[in-house]
Amino acid sequence: MCSRTWKTKSGYHILRILSGRSNVFLLTDGKTNILIDTSVPRLWNKLQKRLEKINISKIDYLILTHAYFDHAGNACKIKEKYKSRVIVQKSESGYLANGDNILPEGTTLFTRPVIKLFGRRLFKRFKYEPCLFDISVDLSYDLKEFGFNAYILHTPGHTSGSMCVIIDDEIAIVGDTMFGVFNWSVFPPYAEDAKLMVKSWGTLLESNCYLFIPSHGSANTRLLVKRDYTRRIKQITTKV
Repeated sequence: MCSRTWKTKSGYHILRILSGRSNVFLLTDGKTNILIDTSVPRLWNKLQKRLEKINISKIDYLILTHAYFDHAGNACKIKEKYKSRVIVQKSESGYLANGDNILPEGTTLFTRPVIKLFGRRLFKRFKYEPCLFDISVDLSYDLKEFGFNAYILHTPGHTSGSMCVIIDDEIAIVGDTMFGVFNWSVFPPYAEDAKLMVKSWGTLLESNCYLFIPSHGSANTRLLVKRDYTRRIKQITTKV
C-alpha cells in the first residue's frame, strides 16, 4: 500500500510509493504513469514490490529532480525494466551518465564541517549505475504533450540542475529544493548554492501551489514556505 496519496482538480493522483530514505512519487491520470525519483539502489526490490502492489506494469516517464544517488540510484533499472523515457535537467545529464554526484556545501553548523572533512570521500562511495537520459530540460518543460496540466521547472540551488514538478498549479513536488522535516523551516542541510536555492523558493511561490512535497519528510504548506522564504530572502538582501 502507498503511504500517502493526493488528488488534484483535474483528477490526477500523486502516490508516494516509497518514503523514509528518499521519497518516490507516482503521478498518474490512469493512462500515463510518471515516476518522480527512484530512491537509493539498495531499495530497488522494495520499489518494485510497491509498484507491483498497485498494479503498475509500465512507467512511461521518469523525472529526476536531480542526479544524486538517493534520487537517481535506480534510474537505469527503471529505464530497462519499464522502458521509461528519462528526464533530467541538462546541466546534470553528465552526472547521470557517469553515475556521479555533485558535491554540495553544508548549510548548518553540523553539516558544514562534515562536508569539508569527509565530503569527497563519502561521495565517491555513493556512485550509482549510470543512465542515459532521453529528454533534457532547460528552464522549463511542459507536460501537456504527455496529457497532464503540469510542467517541470528548473529550480537551481540545492544543485545546479535541481527541478520541481508543478501539477495543476496546486501541488509541487520539489525534490531537495526544500525539506519537510521540521515544522518551522523548509531549509535543507545541504546545498550547492543556498542563496540561489532560496530564490528558487520565490519562483515556486509565484505559482498558486498550496502544497510543496519534498523528497525528505512531509508536505510543506504554502504558509510555511512563504514565511521561511520571507525571512531568508530578507537576510540575503540585507547582507548584499
